[in-house]
Amino acid sequence: MSDATFKKDLVASIPSLRAFARSLAGNRDRADDLVQETLAKAIAKRESYTPGTNLMAWLVTILRNQYYTEGRKRKREVADSDGIHAASLTAVPQQPGHLQMTDFLSALQSLPEDQREALILIGASGFSYEEAAEILGTRVGTVKSRVSRARVRLEELMNGSSDFKHDENAIKQSAEMLQQALSV
Repeated sequence: MSDATFKKDLVASIPSLRAFARSLAGNRDRADDLVQETLAKAIAKRESYTPGTNLMAWLVTILRNQYYTEGRKRKREVADSDGIHAASLTAVPQQPGHLQMTDFLSALQSLPEDQREALILIGASGFSYEEAAEILGTRVGTVKSRVSRARVRLEELMNGSSDFKHDENAIKQSAEMLQQALSV
């Protein structure tokens, strides 16, 4: 694969990478930073990419590893300790029909990260179970199990589970993530 083809394929992958980054980060700016870092690492490590293999899976793996590396660093940080910024992110739904969608978005963010990640890879990003397993570094059966549990849990939450909490911040994060995923 020539350098020009590699770079062209990198540019073509940006919308999908942004959608996946948003599903992980839940924040547009952080997702854009993740994508930028992913592309920089991909260019720097271009020789480690095997031509003929799935470039998108390779890039998503880099992005995912970067996300977890940053997450470990952020655990030691205290951000918005007084909650002022978080309070400014809430938005009231403008239409009554919008309420069901906001509940779905809130429920999506309440899923455990491993389930949400598997569900987004399969459902929104269009990866096969095999590709998702490769990206996540696990077996196909594990991915299928995570997706199945995520779907069951979403259904429970959407059908009035008593432990469902409507979270405006989660709604905004999920809405941005899904909007980006649907625009790909």
